[in-house]
Amino acid sequence: MNLTRALGSVGGLTLASRVLGLVRDSLFARFVGAGFASDAFLVAFRLPNLFRALFAEGAFSAAFVPMFNRKVGDKAGAGLPDGIVFAQDVLSVLFPILIVMTVMLELLAWPVTLALSGKFNGVSHDQFAFAVMLSRLTIPYLMLISLVSLLGSILNSMHKFWVNAAAPILLNLTLIAALLFFHAADPYGTARNQALAVTISGALQLLWLIWACRANGIRLRLKLPRFGPDVKRLLALILPAAAGAGAVQINLVVSTALAASLLAHGSVTYIYMADRVNQLPLGLIGIGLGTVLLPLISRQLASGDEAAAMETQNRGLELALLLTLPATVALVLCGGPIVAALFQHGKFTPEDTYFTAQALAAFSVGLPSYILVKVLTPGFYARADTRTPVRYATISMVVNLVLNLALIAPLKHMGPPLATALASTVNVALLYRMLRKRGQFVPDARLLRRVWRLALSALAMGAVLWLLQGYVMPYTHGTWAVRSTAMVVLVAAGGLVYAIATFVLGAFTRDDLAFLRRRRAA
Repeated sequence: MNLTRALGSVGGLTLASRVLGLVRDSLFARFVGAGFASDAFLVAFRLPNLFRALFAEGAFSAAFVPMFNRKVGDKAGAGLPDGIVFAQDVLSVLFPILIVMTVMLELLAWPVTLALSGKFNGVSHDQFAFAVMLSRLTIPYLMLISLVSLLGSILNSMHKFWVNAAAPILLNLTLIAALLFFHAADPYGTARNQALAVTISGALQLLWLIWACRANGIRLRLKLPRFGPDVKRLLALILPAAAGAGAVQINLVVSTALAASLLAHGSVTYIYMADRVNQLPLGLIGIGLGTVLLPLISRQLASGDEAAAMETQNRGLELALLLTLPATVALVLCGGPIVAALFQHGKFTPEDTYFTAQALAAFSVGLPSYILVKVLTPGFYARADTRTPVRYATISMVVNLVLNLALIAPLKHMGPPLATALASTVNVALLYRMLRKRGQFVPDARLLRRVWRLALSALAMGAVLWLLQGYVMPYTHGTWAVRSTAMVVLVAAGGLVYAIATFVLGAFTRDDLAFLRRRRAA
């Protein structure tokens, strides 16, 4: 399988989803602004987002895909029935667990919302009751997205990556439709309709995956739950994988709760909007690479080809740095015009833009580490080792909590994002050190030769963007067409400078370009 082509397929659809997500957030900023109504919805949305990241993009697939691949093997489809039997066993156990979990969370919505928000900062009883109601509306999404992750993991194992990558587009389209056609003059009414749209989008995503599975000959039937050895092993792997794969998301939950309880209203929105911009390169690069690398490395290891697995991870790391370093520099230096162009209209003020840009710069410091986690963890999961990532993720979460408490008072809304970035960096350092110690990842000469050249290329691009952003900023407050043009000019200028710098410094060569063309044509 061509790593670059597979990443292009997943990354392209993920990019489409992230762009639609930015459209959704821009409309949300316009109709709701930054205040208690927006904070309440975003707290209610945080738990579904956490489950989406843990299951659809992390824990479930990390545990399920290697086991499913071992069942199927390399028998040209002959082993698929064994994989389907295993998937049916998992579904029969997972479905009742999800129903019980959903009912329990609905009953416990008040304490759950309290844990996620710290009861906000000086709100009335009625305001908190509104936040609890929003949580109840979004909770069913947890069950739906977990079932989506099961079906999506099966299709990923069959190298049908695009189907699962397209599912989040339905989430964004549903929320955009709710904002355009069901927004209210009162921000509270719009926030309520958004919470309801979250669960509706989960049902649509599940229907999409069911259709795609049937189109590919996959039909799962419910049967009486049976805790066989394979199911027990999967359940034993999921919990540590959840903490390992979702350290960044769990850290964001902690950051959101502290910001809601200790900072002024609107701070949760600043952090959320900054995270959404930061998620654009993370979704395009990190999630795409993680989705592609796990089944590929697990198949290579299952066939005993350790050298191929090492080569795959080296090229994955190289590709991650090639795409991540310029994004990091751009978001740190040009957060002001980016946030203004995306969100500053309607109820979202210039002051909101200023604070959100500060939070974005703090988040973006950790962008390389967020993405490298996605590149390094498949090296553990493909070997059925979920305990090591969870141990390091736990350390990362402790670091995040300590840094949050230390930084939130002096840095306010910048404190939680910076704590999350630094904690993620600790996680990556620990993962990398252990893979090196075990001899399961050794950076090859090509990777070592190119890392510093990529960094210099990104810094050269950053210098140009720093000089250019002052000329672009006045055009970020006009019509949609004017704002879009300003962003296109900024991105195109940065991309051109980076491309030239990578060729001049030898970080990317003509041979690489010719190789990619040959692989694309193959």
